Amino acid sequence: MRKRGIIILKQVSITILSLIVLLAVVTYAYTRQEKFGQTPSGERLERVKRSPNYRDGQFRNQHHTPMLTEGYTYRGVMYNFLFGKQPRLSPEGPVPTMKTDLLALPPEKDVLVWFGHSSYFIQLDGKKILVDPVLSDAATPAPFGTKAFEGTNPYTVDDIPDIDYLFISHDHWDHVDYETLMKLRPRIKKIICGLGTGEHFEYWGFDAERIIEKDWYESAALDSGFTAHTVPARHFSGRGFTANQSLWTAFVLQTPTFRIFIGGDSGYDTHFAEAGEKFGGFDLAILENGQYDKAWKYIHMMPEEVLQATADLHARRLFPVHSGKFPLGNHAWDEPLIKITALNKSRGLSLVTPMIGEQVNLKDSAQVFREWWTGVR
Repeated sequence: MRKRGIIILKQVSITILSLIVLLAVVTYAYTRQEKFGQTPSGERLERVKRSPNYRDGQFRNQHHTPMLTEGYTYRGVMYNFLFGKQPRLSPEGPVPTMKTDLLALPPEKDVLVWFGHSSYFIQLDGKKILVDPVLSDAATPAPFGTKAFEGTNPYTVDDIPDIDYLFISHDHWDHVDYETLMKLRPRIKKIICGLGTGEHFEYWGFDAERIIEKDWYESAALDSGFTAHTVPARHFSGRGFTANQSLWTAFVLQTPTFRIFIGGDSGYDTHFAEAGEKFGGFDLAILENGQYDKAWKYIHMMPEEVLQATADLHARRLFPVHSGKFPLGNHAWDEPLIKITALNKSRGLSLVTPMIGEQVNLKDSAQVFREWWTGVR
């Protein structure tokens, strides 16, 4: 009987081990798909290694940045995600949207149009600009992963005009969408991104001469009167199992008549005040406000920190993004906008809170936006 028990135990062990090996093989094969991109190699890797922000085999933040806040564990966070009582992570019905015809915009109009989450189009001083475009239904590599809220994809690639400047803040899936970018590839003139991120784009067939990748505190003259500066953010990067091989970044875009802080993803830190002092303030700050949690506050700002960062930047207007499309955090889908609107009553900042597709007039600081999320369950 004991011998039979040992045989059964061995068989079970072999079966479990075989399943683990099979899962590892399938996972490895899945991550070899082109959409996962590539980590830097060759001369690009040598340049990465020379960066003062690259140490011990990966890029680092300016200050110590744990993925989880002190007192939280991955096990506890995962348990809460799987079994905890979750708020309204997604709306029950469609999110209200509009649709500005981007192809018919008069060239002299200076506007911004949000696509939800951290994706938006800017037409400014005659140039057409796109930031972190994600026009797909998923924010994960698997099609059955995090799905966009109903109604939040009124735009397709066919609605996007030829782009002068594509800004990529970092390579996470909710900011770099392979399907969107491949369809746009023939119509993008210049790509501006953090050091190392260009490896993905070259691997995907983008011309190397169109890619401008910079380390923090570097600048690129784009055209007459247009300059992009890369400045620090507090986050991380990676599309597969290898993390922090490309640099996450924020941008300062200086045009002939306007200055924008393009924040990407970032926890709160001293870099906002540094940028505010260095560049003398901004006409508009675009900062992430969503998918936050006290458990990971170092890599995503809480709403009160977004307002403080805006003050640090000496920005005249704030456009809070990183919400309204994907349920990637543990808060109610509309909480980011509700909270920042309420908190701002004591601050009195000029908030830009458009619906997806609504036209924002960049040089009209008196433009009023209705609280479109009110009443949406």
